[in-house]
Amino acid sequence: MTNAVAPPRPVTQPRPWLGPLMVLGGGIALGFAPIGLRLGLDELGPQAIAFWRYLFAVPMLFTLVLLVDRRLPGKPNPAIFVAAMFFTLDMALWHWSLTMTSVSNATFIVNLGNVLVGLAAWAVLKERPGLNWALAAILAILGAAALALGGNELSESALRGDLFALLAAVFVSGYMLFSKLARRTLGGLEAMFWLSVFETAMAFCVVAASGESFLPETLAGFGAPLALAIIVQVAGQGLIISGLGSTDTAVAGILVLAQPVVAAAISWSLFKEPLTVIQCAGAGAILVAVWLAQQKRQSRPAASV
Repeated sequence: MTNAVAPPRPVTQPRPWLGPLMVLGGGIALGFAPIGLRLGLDELGPQAIAFWRYLFAVPMLFTLVLLVDRRLPGKPNPAIFVAAMFFTLDMALWHWSLTMTSVSNATFIVNLGNVLVGLAAWAVLKERPGLNWALAAILAILGAAALALGGNELSESALRGDLFALLAAVFVSGYMLFSKLARRTLGGLEAMFWLSVFETAMAFCVVAASGESFLPETLAGFGAPLALAIIVQVAGQGLIISGLGSTDTAVAGILVLAQPVVAAAISWSLFKEPLTVIQCAGAGAILVAVWLAQQKRQSRPAASV
Protein backbone atom coordinates (compact mmCIF):
# COMPACT_ATOMS: atom_id res chain seq x y z
CA MET A 1 0.00 0.00 0.00
CA THR A 2 1.42 3.33 -0.95
CA ASN A 3 1.33 6.27 1.40
CA ALA A 4 -0.79 9.16 0.24
CA VAL A 5 1.22 12.24 -0.51
CA ALA A 6 0.12 15.17 1.63
CA PRO A 7 -1.01 18.14 -0.43
CA PRO A 8 1.33 21.12 -0.30
CA ARG A 9 0.46 23.80 2.18
CA PRO A 10 -1.07 26.88 0.62
CA VAL A 11 1.34 29.76 0.39
CA THR A 12 0.23 32.64 2.54
CA GLN A 13 -0.02 35.71 0.38
CA PRO A 14 1.35 38.91 1.87
CA ARG A 15 -1.29 41.43 2.85
CA PRO A 16 -0.46 44.60 0.90
CA TRP A 17 -2.60 46.73 3.22
CA LEU A 18 -0.92 45.60 6.45
CA GLY A 19 2.27 47.67 6.13
CA PRO A 20 0.49 50.96 5.35
CA LEU A 21 -2.05 50.26 8.10
CA MET A 22 0.78 49.79 10.62
CA VAL A 23 2.41 53.07 9.52
CA LEU A 24 -0.93 54.88 9.81
CA GLY A 25 -1.52 53.43 13.28
CA GLY A 26 1.97 54.49 14.30
CA GLY A 27 1.30 58.01 13.06
CA ILE A 28 -1.86 58.20 15.18
CA ALA A 29 0.06 57.03 18.26
CA LEU A 30 2.73 59.65 17.59
CA GLY A 31 0.04 62.30 17.86
CA PHE A 32 0.28 61.94 21.65
CA ALA A 33 4.00 62.88 21.65
CA PRO A 34 3.59 66.67 21.94
CA ILE A 35 0.79 66.20 24.47
CA GLY A 36 3.01 64.11 26.74
CA LEU A 37 5.84 66.59 26.39
CA ARG A 38 3.71 69.56 27.40
CA LEU A 39 2.36 67.65 30.42
CA GLY A 40 5.87 66.71 31.55
CA LEU A 41 7.43 70.18 31.39
CA ASP A 42 6.47 70.98 34.99
CA GLU A 43 9.27 68.77 36.33
CA LEU A 44 11.62 68.03 33.43
CA GLY A 45 13.12 69.99 30.57
CA PRO A 46 12.24 69.08 26.96
CA GLN A 47 15.55 67.32 26.30
CA ALA A 48 15.45 65.34 29.55
CA ILE A 49 11.95 64.12 28.67
CA ALA A 50 13.29 62.79 25.35
CA PHE A 51 16.20 61.06 27.14
CA TRP A 52 13.94 59.21 29.60
CA ARG A 53 11.50 58.33 26.83
CA TYR A 54 14.26 56.50 24.96
CA LEU A 55 15.75 54.92 28.09
CA PHE A 56 12.43 53.55 29.37
CA ALA A 57 11.75 52.04 25.95
CA VAL A 58 15.02 50.04 25.76
CA PRO A 59 14.12 47.22 28.23
CA MET A 60 10.57 47.05 26.86
CA LEU A 61 11.79 46.58 23.30
CA PHE A 62 14.46 44.08 24.35
CA THR A 63 11.78 42.00 26.07
CA LEU A 64 9.53 42.19 23.00
CA VAL A 65 12.36 40.96 20.75
CA LEU A 66 12.88 37.96 23.05
CA LEU A 67 9.14 37.15 23.24
CA VAL A 68 8.15 37.78 19.62
CA ASP A 69 11.31 36.95 17.64
CA ARG A 70 12.49 34.34 20.20
CA ARG A 71 16.13 35.39 19.88
CA LEU A 72 18.52 38.14 20.84
CA PRO A 73 18.53 41.32 18.74
CA GLY A 74 20.63 41.02 15.61
CA LYS A 75 23.79 43.01 15.02
CA PRO A 76 23.02 46.69 14.24
CA ASN A 77 23.96 48.01 10.83
CA PRO A 78 25.42 51.46 10.03
CA ALA A 79 22.08 52.70 8.69
CA ILE A 80 20.38 52.24 12.07
CA PHE A 81 23.04 54.40 13.73
CA VAL A 82 22.58 57.19 11.17
CA ALA A 83 18.79 56.95 11.53
CA ALA A 84 19.14 57.29 15.31
CA MET A 85 21.35 60.36 14.89
CA PHE A 86 18.81 62.04 12.60
CA PHE A 87 15.93 61.18 14.95
CA THR A 88 17.76 62.50 18.03
CA LEU A 89 18.48 65.81 16.31
CA ASP A 90 14.90 65.98 15.05
CA MET A 91 13.46 65.40 18.52
CA ALA A 92 15.83 67.87 20.18
CA LEU A 93 14.78 70.69 17.84
CA TRP A 94 11.11 69.71 17.88
CA HIS A 95 10.96 69.57 21.68
CA TRP A 96 12.45 73.07 21.85
CA SER A 97 9.95 74.31 19.27
CA LEU A 98 7.04 72.96 21.34
CA THR A 99 8.05 75.25 24.20
CA MET A 100 7.89 78.32 21.91
CA THR A 101 4.97 77.80 19.54
CA SER A 102 1.64 75.96 19.49
CA VAL A 103 1.36 72.18 19.33
CA SER A 104 -0.39 72.34 15.94
CA ASN A 105 2.26 74.62 14.41
CA ALA A 106 5.27 72.66 15.67
CA THR A 107 3.80 69.27 14.82
CA PHE A 108 2.54 70.13 11.35
CA ILE A 109 5.74 71.91 10.32
CA VAL A 110 8.05 69.12 11.49
CA ASN A 111 5.97 66.60 9.57
CA LEU A 112 6.82 68.35 6.31
CA GLY A 113 9.94 66.18 6.51
CA ASN A 114 7.71 63.16 5.97
CA VAL A 115 6.63 64.66 2.65
CA LEU A 116 10.19 65.49 1.60
CA VAL A 117 11.28 61.90 2.25
CA GLY A 118 9.40 60.86 -0.88
CA LEU A 119 11.83 62.85 -3.02
CA ALA A 120 14.80 61.38 -1.14
CA ALA A 121 13.44 57.85 -1.60
CA TRP A 122 13.06 58.52 -5.32
CA ALA A 123 16.68 59.66 -5.60
CA VAL A 124 18.33 57.10 -3.28
CA LEU A 125 16.07 54.04 -3.16
CA LYS A 126 14.74 54.38 -6.72
CA GLU A 127 11.15 54.20 -5.40
CA ARG A 128 9.09 56.14 -7.91
CA PRO A 129 6.23 57.62 -5.86
CA GLY A 130 3.63 58.01 -8.63
CA LEU A 131 0.89 60.54 -9.37
CA ASN A 132 -1.15 59.78 -6.22
CA TRP A 133 1.83 60.63 -4.01
CA ALA A 134 2.53 63.86 -5.92
CA LEU A 135 -1.06 65.05 -5.43
CA ALA A 136 -1.02 63.95 -1.79
CA ALA A 137 2.28 65.78 -1.21
CA ILE A 138 0.90 69.03 -2.64
CA LEU A 139 -2.21 68.75 -0.45
CA ALA A 140 -0.08 67.97 2.61
CA ILE A 141 2.19 70.97 2.07
CA LEU A 142 -0.78 73.30 1.54
CA GLY A 143 -2.47 71.90 4.63
CA ALA A 144 0.64 72.30 6.76
CA ALA A 145 1.08 75.87 5.53
CA ALA A 146 -2.54 76.66 6.44
CA LEU A 147 -2.05 75.30 9.95
CA ALA A 148 1.25 77.06 10.49
CA LEU A 149 0.23 80.44 9.08
CA GLY A 150 -3.50 80.50 9.73
CA GLY A 151 -3.42 81.13 13.47
CA ASN A 152 -4.61 84.26 15.21
CA GLU A 153 -1.41 85.03 17.08
CA LEU A 154 2.03 85.75 15.69
CA SER A 155 4.97 86.50 17.96
CA GLU A 156 8.75 86.46 17.78
CA SER A 157 8.88 83.41 20.04
CA ALA A 158 6.36 81.56 17.88
CA LEU A 159 8.31 82.33 14.72
CA ARG A 160 11.50 81.03 16.34
CA GLY A 161 9.67 77.87 17.37
CA ASP A 162 8.34 77.43 13.82
CA LEU A 163 11.90 77.81 12.49
CA PHE A 164 13.16 75.11 14.86
CA ALA A 165 10.34 72.83 13.70
CA LEU A 166 11.22 73.50 10.05
CA LEU A 167 14.84 72.55 10.68
CA ALA A 168 13.67 69.43 12.51
CA ALA A 169 11.66 68.50 9.40
CA VAL A 170 14.92 68.12 7.47
CA PHE A 171 16.15 65.55 9.99
CA VAL A 172 12.80 63.69 9.85
CA SER A 173 13.32 62.91 6.17
CA GLY A 174 16.80 61.53 6.91
CA TYR A 175 15.42 59.41 9.74
CA MET A 176 12.71 57.85 7.54
CA LEU A 177 15.13 57.19 4.69
CA PHE A 178 17.84 55.50 6.77
CA SER A 179 15.24 53.56 8.79
CA LYS A 180 14.05 52.06 5.50
CA LEU A 181 17.64 51.12 4.66
CA ALA A 182 18.17 49.62 8.12
CA ARG A 183 15.11 47.38 7.70
CA ARG A 184 16.86 45.51 4.89
CA THR A 185 18.82 43.45 7.43
CA LEU A 186 16.90 44.03 10.68
CA GLY A 187 13.42 43.10 11.85
CA GLY A 188 11.03 45.80 13.00
CA LEU A 189 11.37 45.18 16.74
CA GLU A 190 15.13 44.80 16.77
CA ALA A 191 15.50 47.91 14.61
CA MET A 192 13.47 49.86 17.18
CA PHE A 193 15.56 48.37 19.99
CA TRP A 194 18.84 49.53 18.47
CA LEU A 195 17.35 52.90 17.54
CA SER A 196 16.33 53.44 21.17
CA VAL A 197 19.75 52.35 22.45
CA PHE A 198 21.62 54.79 20.22
CA GLU A 199 19.06 57.56 20.81
CA THR A 200 19.47 57.17 24.58
CA ALA A 201 23.24 57.65 24.33
CA MET A 202 22.93 60.64 21.99
CA ALA A 203 20.14 62.24 24.05
CA PHE A 204 22.32 61.95 27.15
CA CYS A 205 24.87 64.20 25.42
CA VAL A 206 22.14 66.65 24.36
CA VAL A 207 20.81 66.95 27.94
CA ALA A 208 24.32 67.44 29.33
CA ALA A 209 25.07 70.14 26.74
CA SER A 210 21.76 71.93 27.34
CA GLY A 211 22.31 72.16 31.09
CA GLU A 212 18.94 70.61 31.95
CA SER A 213 18.54 68.47 35.04
CA PHE A 214 18.38 64.74 34.38
CA LEU A 215 16.09 64.04 37.34
CA PRO A 216 12.63 65.43 38.13
CA GLU A 217 11.80 66.92 41.52
CA THR A 218 9.42 64.04 42.36
CA LEU A 219 8.86 60.47 41.17
CA ALA A 220 5.65 61.64 39.51
CA GLY A 221 7.85 63.53 37.06
CA PHE A 222 8.75 60.21 35.43
CA GLY A 223 5.09 59.66 34.50
CA ALA A 224 5.11 61.66 31.26
CA PRO A 225 8.29 60.15 29.76
CA LEU A 226 7.17 56.65 30.78
CA ALA A 227 3.85 57.15 29.00
CA LEU A 228 5.71 58.50 25.97
CA ALA A 229 7.98 55.44 25.99
CA ILE A 230 5.01 53.06 25.90
CA ILE A 231 2.62 54.90 23.58
CA VAL A 232 5.00 56.75 21.27
CA GLN A 233 8.42 55.08 21.29
CA VAL A 234 7.39 51.41 21.56
CA ALA A 235 3.91 51.39 20.00
CA GLY A 236 4.06 54.36 17.62
CA GLN A 237 7.63 54.18 16.35
CA GLY A 238 7.54 50.38 16.47
CA LEU A 239 4.51 50.26 14.14
CA ILE A 240 6.10 52.74 11.75
CA ILE A 241 9.46 50.96 11.56
CA SER A 242 7.75 47.57 11.16
CA GLY A 243 5.39 48.91 8.50
CA LEU A 244 8.25 50.51 6.57
CA GLY A 245 9.47 47.03 5.66
CA SER A 246 6.53 46.56 3.26
CA THR A 247 5.49 50.15 2.49
CA ASP A 248 6.92 52.58 -0.04
CA THR A 249 8.88 55.22 1.85
CA ALA A 250 7.08 58.06 0.08
CA VAL A 251 3.64 56.66 0.94
CA ALA A 252 4.70 56.05 4.55
CA GLY A 253 5.79 59.67 4.84
CA ILE A 254 2.28 60.85 3.95
CA LEU A 255 0.54 58.33 6.22
CA VAL A 256 2.55 59.48 9.24
CA LEU A 257 0.89 62.88 8.79
CA ALA A 258 -2.01 61.52 10.82
CA GLN A 259 0.19 62.51 13.79
CA PRO A 260 -0.28 66.30 13.63
CA VAL A 261 -4.02 65.97 13.06
CA VAL A 262 -4.37 63.96 16.28
CA ALA A 263 -2.07 66.35 18.17
CA ALA A 264 -3.96 69.44 17.03
CA ALA A 265 -7.33 67.91 17.93
CA ILE A 266 -6.23 66.98 21.47
CA SER A 267 -4.39 70.25 22.15
CA TRP A 268 -7.50 72.20 21.08
CA SER A 269 -9.35 71.16 24.23
CA LEU A 270 -6.45 70.27 26.55
CA PHE A 271 -4.22 73.33 26.10
CA LYS A 272 -6.87 75.80 24.92
CA GLU A 273 -5.24 76.14 21.49
CA PRO A 274 -8.31 76.46 19.22
CA LEU A 275 -7.89 76.15 15.48
CA THR A 276 -9.09 78.87 13.14
CA VAL A 277 -11.21 78.12 10.08
CA ILE A 278 -8.10 78.25 7.90
CA GLN A 279 -6.29 75.81 10.19
CA CYS A 280 -9.26 73.43 10.19
CA ALA A 281 -9.22 73.51 6.40
CA GLY A 282 -5.50 72.69 6.52
CA ALA A 283 -6.20 69.70 8.78
CA GLY A 284 -8.84 68.53 6.31
CA ALA A 285 -6.37 68.79 3.45
CA ILE A 286 -3.90 66.66 5.41
CA LEU A 287 -6.52 63.95 5.99
CA VAL A 288 -7.38 63.88 2.28
CA ALA A 289 -3.66 63.61 1.50
CA VAL A 290 -3.33 60.64 3.88
CA TRP A 291 -6.26 58.91 2.16
CA LEU A 292 -4.94 59.66 -1.32
CA ALA A 293 -1.40 58.46 -0.59
CA GLN A 294 -2.50 54.98 0.40
CA GLN A 295 -4.66 54.42 -2.68
CA LYS A 296 -3.21 51.68 -4.81
CA ARG A 297 -1.38 52.94 -7.83
CA GLN A 298 -2.60 51.68 -11.18
CA SER A 299 -0.04 49.34 -12.62
CA ARG A 300 1.22 50.14 -16.08
CA PRO A 301 0.68 47.52 -18.76
CA ALA A 302 3.76 45.49 -19.56
CA ALA A 303 5.65 46.65 -22.61
CA SER A 304 5.45 44.29 -25.57
CA VAL A 305 8.65 42.67 -26.69
